[in-house]
Formats: sequence, structure tokens, C-alpha cells
Amino acid sequence: MTTAATARGQRTRDSLLAATVDLVALRGFHAVGIADIGAAAGVSGAAIYRHFTNKDALLVAVFESVVGDLLEGARAAVDQRAAPSEVLRALIDAHIEFALANRTVIKVYDQEAHNLPAADRTRVRRQQRSYANLWFQIVELVHPDWSDSDTAAAVHGVFGLINSVADYRIRGTTFEHAARLRAMAESALALSR
Repeated sequence: MTTAATARGQRTRDSLLAATVDLVALRGFHAVGIADIGAAAGVSGAAIYRHFTNKDALLVAVFESVVGDLLEGARAAVDQRAAPSEVLRALIDAHIEFALANRTVIKVYDQEAHNLPAADRTRVRRQQRSYANLWFQIVELVHPDWSDSDTAAAVHGVFGLINSVADYRIRGTTFEHAARLRAMAESALALSR
């Protein structure tokens, strides 16, 4: 059993990923060292190497994890086998829930994705395309009259709208904010009640 496979190892790995997000959001990728991440996670810098080969691998793991979570949530929504408009609402809700829970990760991605090694950046972008393609398929079922360009503009517009929560301080409750985002996303996707 590898270190990462044990419960303690998984907790350490999760702590390292969380520390990476927090520190990189605060200082930027290049200003954060392995020792800084280890200290914030409560482990020695050397212990990090049991889980990750280098600082780049930490950033890659953060992005792969969150994009993987988004993709898993989208697949679960699609697998509901509900009416396409209800699946689209489930996709919207899942993305809003993700964005509100991961505002710092979204901020870090926007600031630091260009720092990923090329092969890793390609792999993460492939995951993102898979996620967007699930949305495209459902929007096409809801709006068969829309062009591919209209569908892509609407879907990516909704992603930008929801992900913008990383850029400002939320006023009111999270529930109220989620409701506002949902209404705007449904409007952008021409979903009627």
C-alpha cells in the first residue's frame, strides 16, 4: 500500500492540496516554495515528495481534482435520464455549488493555469472539454434550433458567469447568491419555468 493510499496519507495529500491553493492564491505560484506548502499543511517539505514529485505536480493535482469533480457531477446529472431541461438545471446547480465551494481554486486556475507544464495543461484542458461537451449535448437537446456557435457561446458564457464568483465578495447568503446565479444562468440558456 502506498502512502497516498492510506487514510493518513490521503489526509496529508488533501492538506497539501489545500495549502497549495491557499498559498498560491495569496502569493502566486512562483513566490511559494515547497517548504512553505509543507509548513502550511503541517508536514516537512521532504514529506511532500512522498506524495508529489515537485511543486508543479501539486498544482496539476489541484486542477485535475477539481475538473474531475466537475466532470463527475456533470455525468451524474446526465445519468438522471430526466428531461433535457431538468438535466440542464441539474448541471447549472452542480456548477454553482462547485463554484461557491471552490472560489479560491477558480481564482488560482485563472491566475496560474499557464504555469502548468505543457503536457499537463493539455490533459486538464481535455478534461475541461469533456465537461463542456456534456453541457453542449444537453443544450442541443433543449434548443435543437441553436447553431453550434450559439450553443458554445451560451455554455461558455454561463461558465464565465458562474465562475466569476471568484472575483468579488459575495453579499447576502450563499443560498441567495446561488438563486441569483441560477436565475441568470437559466436566462442565458433560455430555460423557461
